[in-house]
Order: sequence, then structure tokens, then C-alpha cells
Amino acid sequence: MANIPTLTFDAVIVGGGGAGMRASLQLAQEGLKVAVLTKVFPTRSHTVAAQGGIGASLGNMNDDNWHYHFFDTVKGSDWLGDQDAIEFMCREAPKVVYELEHMGMPFDRNPDGTIYQRPFGGHTSNYGEAPVQRACAAADRTGHALLHTLYQNNLRAGTQFFVEWIALDLIRDADGDVLGVVGMFLETGELAVFQAKATLFATGGAGRIYAASTNAYINTGDGLGMAARAGIPLQDMEFWQFHPTGVAGAGVLLTEGCRGEGAVLRNSKGERFMERYAPNLKDLAPRDFVSRSMDQEIKEGRGCGPNADYILLDMTHLGEAEIMKRLPSVHEIGLNFANVDCTQEPIPVVPTIHYQMGGIPTNIHGQVVAPKDGNPNAVVNGFYAIGECSCVSVHGANRLGTNSLLDLIVFGKAAGEHIVEQVRKSPAAHKSLPADAMDKTLARLSRLDNSKSGEYAQDIANDIRTTMQAHAGVFRTQKIMDEGVTKILELDKRVPHIHLKDNSQVFNTARIEALEVENLIEAAKATMLSAAARKESRGAHAHNDCPERDDENWMKHTLWFKDGNRLDYKPVQMKPLTVDSIPPKKRTF
Repeated sequence: MANIPTLTFDAVIVGGGGAGMRASLQLAQEGLKVAVLTKVFPTRSHTVAAQGGIGASLGNMNDDNWHYHFFDTVKGSDWLGDQDAIEFMCREAPKVVYELEHMGMPFDRNPDGTIYQRPFGGHTSNYGEAPVQRACAAADRTGHALLHTLYQNNLRAGTQFFVEWIALDLIRDADGDVLGVVGMFLETGELAVFQAKATLFATGGAGRIYAASTNAYINTGDGLGMAARAGIPLQDMEFWQFHPTGVAGAGVLLTEGCRGEGAVLRNSKGERFMERYAPNLKDLAPRDFVSRSMDQEIKEGRGCGPNADYILLDMTHLGEAEIMKRLPSVHEIGLNFANVDCTQEPIPVVPTIHYQMGGIPTNIHGQVVAPKDGNPNAVVNGFYAIGECSCVSVHGANRLGTNSLLDLIVFGKAAGEHIVEQVRKSPAAHKSLPADAMDKTLARLSRLDNSKSGEYAQDIANDIRTTMQAHAGVFRTQKIMDEGVTKILELDKRVPHIHLKDNSQVFNTARIEALEVENLIEAAKATMLSAAARKESRGAHAHNDCPERDDENWMKHTLWFKDGNRLDYKPVQMKPLTVDSIPPKKRTF
């Protein structure tokens, strides 16, 4: 370790998206020394792809309060979400949105100057009665506006960014405490140890384990891979959200805000078919529900196009002026990726993988938790996770639209506040790094650099994506999932045999891709094994052989451990913080 520098901070944050930058802002404003490691420039993080809005019961457009938002989120989660965490998020929502407004976030405005809100899938007033306008929006570029706002505020607060750095491994000592990460500078291949009293993962999702995905190429589940290799379980990884409206053939996201503004889904007969599946909420039913309905239409022969394999998203009736005011990016995406002018004709869409509901298990302070001495939620000292890489769990088996940006901000702030408190209480000196802190990382790099033959990383990555697409899709059967488990475990054996043709250090993207594949495979194994074991249908996990939800046996969180591909379970927290529990009932819309 002699020639590898050690950089010491109060806190190190891995990931420069919405969650990471909200936490780093909290820390920097309190005078802590904070480092943010990010694979890409912060404003290029995947939060930029969030289009439609942030959910908060401001009540600017119609009657709304956090109790309705809480009910919708619990119901949306198909009763797998933890009700204490959901209450915390929904109660904090208006406060954190107003904080963003005061930071300068350019929300759209109503004539009276209040923040404009649009309807979104699964959001209702009066406990499911009718759609409500709860999504606080900046046109259809809300994530973009959020990232720039947070980045500018972080610059003002003095946050130190390490741009184009990738974290490779967590450092844990004999007590199991997390003391930092090992990072690599992409430009030069240099390594450094980032030592900190608090290590926070905000690394985003692993959506690139699927072939058809709305996710950016950087979303390779790096936080999940590092956590799994360090002995931390991954929770509820069988639940993956398919967004109903990815551009057919391209996968690029078209925001749910389209349907919030009045767009409708049509089949080959021109029918607005969602009225049959969700008579109350129609096109604004939750995403898992709409995706399955679209899939059903295609399966029954009512798909559009020469191969009858997509659905049409029709917004022509909204008029050009409204589309260009509220959905300018959607118009641009239609032209660039579907060769369609959405003011004149509908855009072809299919359900496309979008978001992981599962991740690294945490509590409402962002602290990572893992089973220890009979306690399923024992805190892992010094380790935090927030945003899509974490599982609090506020999304349960299915996330409501706009709750992802809300999750980033609420838990980014909560984790920041908790870290400030912990660092101020802790002694001035950092804990000593273990003598073998670098060993695993150096062994992985050495194996890559010294390989004489083997496979190309992207061949294995593509096989992972093909397998996941085929075996963990919108509809699942036991046979298909069991075959998927066999295939993924075979792929796992190929990962150690990745070969680099080019061993150069300077911006060697092949080396980075090889390291990312080691993270992709962990997310894929966790997903496939957790899914094959769950013998029920709940939220995004639609099991054709077990079509009903089974609360008696399966209202519990899955925990997958890398060591031996072991599965364990823990109960769902049904008790909210201050209000009555919402008991399970059948989800209808």
C-alpha cells in the first residue's frame, strides 16, 4: 500500500446524482470535509433522465395531503413497502420540495405563482377516489433541473468532486465497520484509498442487466456489487419496474407525464384499452398494472405495427402548443428515436425495464442494515446507502412515478443530517485501516492485467442482458425463472476469465467495462435467485404459475447473500410512525 495514496475525509460519497449531491450539500453546508466520487460529470448522472416530476402533497391544484400520498404509496408497493419509511417520506415531501424551490430550482408555475403540479399514475385524492395533481414539474426535464440546482449549490458550499473516478471495493475492518473505499481515476488508472468516518453509496441502479432498458450505460450496479462482495445482503432484488412507455426498439423513456397531461394508450383497433383494465384510473394506473395490460393486448393480437409488437401513445389531441409547453423533450425524443412528430401522430411504445425497487437494505437515516445476532436490521457502522441503490423500503414491490426523485431528496437529506450528527460525536482520529485493505482490489486488477487469454467483457455482459430479458421479464413462470438461475450461475463462472487485450493505464475503457461486469453479475444473480424463490404474484413480480398475492407466506422482504447464493427473509414493517397501519387488500384501480 506504500505507493497508493490515502486521502482522508469526514465523509466519502460514491455517486454524484441527485441522492449523492443532496447528501453532500447537507454535509458541506455543515462544514464537514466531504468527497464525492463520480464516474461521470455530476450533471451527466442518470437523475438527468427523470422527466415527469417530484411527488409532494402541496395541494396547489386540488385537495391533497400527506395521508393520501402515504395511502397511495403503500397500495402502490403492493404492501411490501415498510410503512414507517413511507410515512416519513410522504410527510417530508412538501418540506424538501420547498427547499429545492428556495435553492433556485426552476419549477413550472401556475398563474398565481405556486408550483405547477400534474397527475401521475397511482396518485389519488381521498384514498383512491380519483386522480390527483401531485407531481411538481419543471416541464418534462425535472431531473435535469434538479441536478443542475444541486450541483450549483454544492459548488457554493465547497463540496470536493472527484470526477471520472470509479469506486472498486469497500474497506471493512475486523469489527465489520466500513472505513472507506478504494477508487480508480479513469484518466490515468491510478488507485487511491478514500478513508472516511462515513461512507455513503448513491451509485444508482443496475438497469443495464437487461437488454431493453431506459437506463444509461453507467448504470451497472456498482454499489450493489461492492456491497455484495463485502458480505452485505441485497434486498428485494426480484422486483424490477417496467416503465410502460419506452420508445419501441430504442428503449428511451417517455415520461409518465405524457399520460399525466392527457395522452392515452391505444391498440391496433384504436381503442383506449386501459378503460377495460383500470376503469377508475385508466391510463393513470400504477406502472406494473399498465405494463401488464399493454403486454396482454400485444399477446392477444391487438399490438400495432407490421409485427403487432407495440402499443401507440397518442397525445395528438393535446395540441401543438400544449405539447411544446409541457412536454418539449418528449417531442424531441419522438423525432430523434421514433422518427415521429408526436403533435401529428402517435409514438410506438413498449414496456421497458426502468427501475430497481430492491437494493442495499437501509433504515430511514440511510444507515445500511444487515442481519446480526438475531437482529435482521443491525446497523453496519460507518456505511450508508441512498437513492436507487438502496432499499429503505419505500417502493416495496412497485414504485409510484415521482417517488424516485422524492426518495433521493428525502433520504439524501436524512442521511446527511445523520452523518453530521455521527461525525460530531465520533473521536477526531479515523479508525486504522486494516493491513489487507487493498488486497482484494489488487488481486482483481492483477488477474485482469496478467490474463493471457479469455473472454471479452462485453460478450459476457450481453449474455447477462439476454438472459435477464428472457427469464425475468414482465410475466414470469417457474420453468422460465429456474432456467434463468441455471444460465446466470453458468455466466458467473465465466466472469473470472475476462481477458484484456489492451493493458494500458490511460483511460482504458475496456478495463472499466470488465470491472463493471463483476458488478452486473452480482445484481443479476440476486435478481434471478430471489425471483425464482418467490411463489406468488406481487407488484412487478408477476408469476403466471402463482397468479395471486400470498400475504400469509410471502409478505416478507427477500435478502440475497453472495456467499453461497443464500436467501433469507425478514418481515415487512406494517407499523407507521404516527398513524394507523393500512391493512392489505386487493389492488384494483
